[in-house]
Amino acid sequence: MTPLAAQLATQIAATGPMSLGEYMAACLMHPEHGYYASRDPFGASGDFVTAPEISQMFGELVGLCLAQCWLDQGAPAPFVLAELGPGRGTLMADLLRATRGVPGFHDALRLHLVETSPTLRTAQAATLGRGDVTWCDRVEDLPDMPLYLVANEFFDALPIRQFQRSGTGWRERVVGLEGDGLSLGLGPEAPRPELDHRLGDTSEGDIVETCAPGTVIAAEIGARVADRGGAALIVDYGDWRSLGDTFQAVAGHAPTDPLAAPGEADLTAHVDFEALALAATPAAYSRLCPQGTFLARLGIGARAEALAQGLSGGALDSHMAAFRRLTGADEMGTLFKVLGLMPPGAAPPPGLDP
Repeated sequence: MTPLAAQLATQIAATGPMSLGEYMAACLMHPEHGYYASRDPFGASGDFVTAPEISQMFGELVGLCLAQCWLDQGAPAPFVLAELGPGRGTLMADLLRATRGVPGFHDALRLHLVETSPTLRTAQAATLGRGDVTWCDRVEDLPDMPLYLVANEFFDALPIRQFQRSGTGWRERVVGLEGDGLSLGLGPEAPRPELDHRLGDTSEGDIVETCAPGTVIAAEIGARVADRGGAALIVDYGDWRSLGDTFQAVAGHAPTDPLAAPGEADLTAHVDFEALALAATPAAYSRLCPQGTFLARLGIGARAEALAQGLSGGALDSHMAAFRRLTGADEMGTLFKVLGLMPPGAAPPPGLDP
């Protein structure tokens, strides 16, 4: 039993079962034993690899996409360039390098990273190596000016709650005790007015996931983009509407039991993009697009060919494997999706459809 598991077991024994959201929040962000609070989980030496760590092409194309949005909106200055959950800072470093040639872009940007982990803030500072970075704990702390934002694999790590359909009501899935260990169970049946719209497309026993922290953040981004201008790119795995149990854990690049070692595995769930898009109103939103299609429209094929020039042997093999991993239908190309947010009446970010 991990130190955090012992604490959670004591809490549950005293106060009763906790929601999945409470469990996820403790496992990921506990100040002493939380997964993100105590380690750098990224890369081959960590527990998972994100798109920016796979290839520089991802961050480059995201950067050029946001820079084109900025140009299309009249190149406002100054503006906030922000990333939510920036990992090691790899995506932002690639974004900034790719946009150096965009006239006025770097002079106008005010760089902000939304990150709560001290460990990851240190890694981001080392990667970026610049003195003009401002770190924030929350989106609400960003300056009040046009906002150009990217969130890659950010929303999947926010705490969710799960509800199982039961007649015309719902039973919440909760974390309780079974013997000396943690286990999943069901709370009592109760109406959930916030899920009334799901009674028409679910059946007995179906599971629906909600993410209140995600919708609050999306609402803040949407309000800023609609009022001040800008654009947001949300890249994550998931689909338009939540259905089914997607709660999962990864440790050492392999799936694991999410209840087995609290605080020592990454916990995630698929993103409900419909909920984010609707929460972001009054901003407009794009059609949801598979990551592979988005990157292809932005020219990743040509970029891959250019980077391949001069490579041979293992270096070339690794480069092409990275290209396939980002775009392949059987890898990240269809599992990951892209949603764009923009001001009402504005064109969607390049690569996305209205």
